[in-house]
Amino acid sequence: MRFGRAKGPPRPAGGARTSGTITRIVTGQSYGFIRLRDRREVFFHRADLDEDTPFNSLQTGDLVTFELIVDSISGPRAVRVTRRSRSKRERSL
Repeated sequence: MRFGRAKGPPRPAGGARTSGTITRIVTGQSYGFIRLRDRREVFFHRADLDEDTPFNSLQTGDLVTFELIVDSISGPRAVRVTRRSRSKRERSL
């Protein structure tokens, strides 16, 4: 049995866009997590954002849309992440 990195890019799990809410952002490490409707959390990295969505502009509570992919090594991940709307807290200010 061989262990190591998977060859090639992660495979899409269907390609359909879905939505969720950003629950955590680790700015220094350039990643965060998105909570799905079924309460699962999905990882995303700064490199997984659309060009129109700067990483430093994201905040906890922002609604985002993304494509969910499943990597056999690291598990589910959000790619092509785009902010749909600001957090409720930000809109009320």
